[in-house]
Amino acid sequence: MLVLLAGIFVVHIATVIMLFVSTIANVWMVGSSSFGKVSSGLWLLCNKTCEQLTVSSRDEASLKAVQAFMVLSIIFSVIALVMFIVQLFTLEKGKRFYITGAVMLVCWMCILIGVSIYTARFTGNMPEYTGSHHGYCFILAWICFCFSFIISILYLVLRKK
Repeated sequence: MLVLLAGIFVVHIATVIMLFVSTIANVWMVGSSSFGKVSSGLWLLCNKTCEQLTVSSRDEASLKAVQAFMVLSIIFSVIALVMFIVQLFTLEKGKRFYITGAVMLVCWMCILIGVSIYTARFTGNMPEYTGSHHGYCFILAWICFCFSFIISILYLVLRKK
């Protein structure tokens, strides 16, 4: 049981770190231009220098929603990690990890909403650049989606042990 808890703890920390990286780094979409490699993220558009990401007025609300849901997912994931540690040492068997599992499910839902909005609204949204494709931040966000779901289910199952 101790090995299982340690494994879940390590995966949870890895998920938090990957969420930070995917939200902060600006490599959600990558393309090429005559000036070199171009990448855009949730915050900046980077060529050789980075500048504020400009979006059309119809896409601005979608971008703000993606930013908000990704930041919320980080917050909920960190809260769940702290709650896991607190509940591990304060609650008795059979009552542990209810809240932690529920908070991780909220984190999972925030990641799902944020990345789904980005997929629907901004995929292929770099028509002026050639060879545009998803960057590693987009892939990390989907990996965090999977990890957070698995972790939340494990927390809910572990409450019985």
